[in-house]
Amino acid sequence: GGVGGKLTFTDLLRYVSDVPGLARIRFATSHPRYFSPRLIAACAELPNVCEYFHIPFQSGDNDILKAMARGYTHQKYRRIVESIRAQMPDATLTADAIVGFPGETEAQFERTLQLVDDLAFDNVNTAAYSPRPHTPAALWANQVSEEVKQDRLQRLNRLVQQKAAERAQRFAGRIEEVLVEGVNPKNPQQVMGRTRGNRLTFFPGDRATQLGQLVRVHITEVRPFSLTGHPVPAT
Repeated sequence: GGVGGKLTFTDLLRYVSDVPGLARIRFATSHPRYFSPRLIAACAELPNVCEYFHIPFQSGDNDILKAMARGYTHQKYRRIVESIRAQMPDATLTADAIVGFPGETEAQFERTLQLVDDLAFDNVNTAAYSPRPHTPAALWANQVSEEVKQDRLQRLNRLVQQKAAERAQRFAGRIEEVLVEGVNPKNPQQVMGRTRGNRLTFFPGDRATQLGQLVRVHITEVRPFSLTGHPVPAT
C-alpha cells in the first residue's frame, strides 16, 4: 500500500494490471503535479499498461503557470517528459495548452511555442483562454484581446500540426497491435481501432468477426493523427 496504508494511483495500477485477461490499461488525463517517478516506473514495467500519456502543460512560462495556480514549473514538466521517454522511448505523448491567459505577453507565449518545439508532442489540444464565471482570472483587468488570442492560437496550431506530422513518421512500415472498435464511417470496407499508443488506425476488415479483437496491422500510410494499413496474416 501507499503512505499510511492509503492506496496510491500507482498501487491501484499494479493491482489492476494483475486482473487475468486484461490486455490493455490506459488512463486518462494526468496532472503534472502528481505524475511521480514511481508511476512512470510502473507504467514502463507493467506489460499491459499502454505507452500513452495525456499530460496537460497549459503554458511554457512559469509566471503564467503560477497565475493559473498549476503547482509546477515548465522545468518540472520537461523532467516528467524526459523520464517517460528515457524509460519508454516510443511512448505517445499528448497535452493541453491555453493561449491568451490574462496578462500573457508575446515573450511568455513564445515560451509555450518553445516547449512544444522542444518536446515534440504527438498532439496538443489547444484553446484560447475564455473567462470562466466565478474564477479569479475572469475578473482580472489585464485580459488579452480576442485578436491577439486568435493569432497566437493559429501560430501554436501550425507548430503542433508540424510536430505531430514529424512524430507520426516513426510508424511508417511498422507492425502495430490494433484493438478493433468499429467500422470506418467513411469506408464500410474498413474497420477502425486504436494502437497501444491510442492512435486511430484503419484497415480492411470485418466488424462482425474482429470487433474487440487485437489485430496485427502493417502500417502503409501515415497522417499526423491517424494511420492506415493492412492486417498481417496470423502465422
